Amino acid sequence: MIRDLIRSVMVGNGVATVILSIALMLFLGFAMTRITKRLRLPDVTAYILTGILIGPFCMNLIPQQVIDGMDFLSDIALAFIAFSTGEFFTLSTLKKNGMKVVVITVLEACLATVAVFVVTYFALGVDLVFSIVLSALACATAPASTMMTIRQTGAHGDFVDTLLQVVALDDVVGLLEYSIAISLALAVSSGSSQLGISGVVTPIAVNLGVLALGMLFGVLLKLMMPQKRGTDNRLIISVSMLFAFCGICALLGVSPLLGCMSMGTVYINLTHDEKLFKQLNYFTPPILLLFFVRSGLSFQLDALTNTAISVGGASLLTVGGVYFITRIVGKYAGAFVGCALVRKPKRVRNYLGLALTPQAGVAIGLAALGARTLGGDTGVALETVILASSVLYELIGPGCAKLSLYLSKSYSNKLEDLVPAEALDENGRPQTAVELLIQRIQAIQKELPRSPVSDDEQAFLEAAEDQLAAFRSFGITRKRRGS
Repeated sequence: MIRDLIRSVMVGNGVATVILSIALMLFLGFAMTRITKRLRLPDVTAYILTGILIGPFCMNLIPQQVIDGMDFLSDIALAFIAFSTGEFFTLSTLKKNGMKVVVITVLEACLATVAVFVVTYFALGVDLVFSIVLSALACATAPASTMMTIRQTGAHGDFVDTLLQVVALDDVVGLLEYSIAISLALAVSSGSSQLGISGVVTPIAVNLGVLALGMLFGVLLKLMMPQKRGTDNRLIISVSMLFAFCGICALLGVSPLLGCMSMGTVYINLTHDEKLFKQLNYFTPPILLLFFVRSGLSFQLDALTNTAISVGGASLLTVGGVYFITRIVGKYAGAFVGCALVRKPKRVRNYLGLALTPQAGVAIGLAALGARTLGGDTGVALETVILASSVLYELIGPGCAKLSLYLSKSYSNKLEDLVPAEALDENGRPQTAVELLIQRIQAIQKELPRSPVSDDEQAFLEAAEDQLAAFRSFGITRKRRGS
């Protein structure tokens, strides 16, 4: 009854239909997070499940024309994600991390890709084009679940530092692999029996050109952001630059991901302006929510069991299950081998791969782009497999991350492990239990933040204050003119 009432309200007026659909997606996506938080699941899972529930294969609340008209969201959402990734690639960070993290990241990402390709193409007999793109998506990792678990447990140490660095670099490798894979897949699907040198060199040259264009936009963004620029104008300029870059890439028929990442990297290294990234983090949540809900709306549940949609000699349900398991094995094996080569401690080597299980944001966005590029049953199959596996990854990801942190002894529930204390006093005499407790309390007090306002909140408050000052000055000007 409620469904019929909602659909009857939406029918008739195109503008009202679009606005009400967006409002419904935003509100129900938020409402679903109230449930998933109790289950300690990430918000991404809530958004995808919301899209599936209100989509064509369940409640069918959102008209198909609205779903089709929101196709551009994948470009916009991934542009913001890629730009934010550039923040982690300051020269000081790259020098500090050295090559050890690079070796681990490349091995765990590439081994997962190779494992998925070998199993799907050679063992299952899946179509070559589909296998190329699916295997490239296997290397992407979702950092949100892992970082959420680290914050909840208060974990720290070499394992956590290595994990965060690998996760930051992982999406870069994923973007590179996808950009090359989609170009190779298009070359194969065009009917070329042999790729030749041009089939390999051309995708690389295109990606290098996109990287250079992104660097140019990063320089332009810096020039348009003098220190006296107001925070509201800074947000307007940065968003318009990202939109413009996406539009240019759409005209050229290339992916904007690498370019947006290089734009963010150039900007942070030229300006060291971390506040802009924090301001964008306050702007992007509604966009990302709509993107993930829309991904759930596009999820075709019947495609998993529909024999009419096939990508070779195996059903999508079989391909999805094999992909889910093979990627985990490839990630774990690659991280293990990489840590062994760079001589990381046993605790890091044995459990790092377990924390790289989650997969959502970047992979879903790339799958949406790939589905649009490939089209037909291959595109539908690609997005279906990635969405289905992402839901499963996000369900087990937080548990795997917490287990890896526990097994690596990166956190503890014991006070003596959380806050070490000197067993002897200044005179060399053993301290009593009460004295040790007082020492630990004092150490905890020193580590507490002096200000209750975080950096993100401070950036948001400063923007709001500037906006309020602008409104006030506008009102004063009007009064003076009136008098």
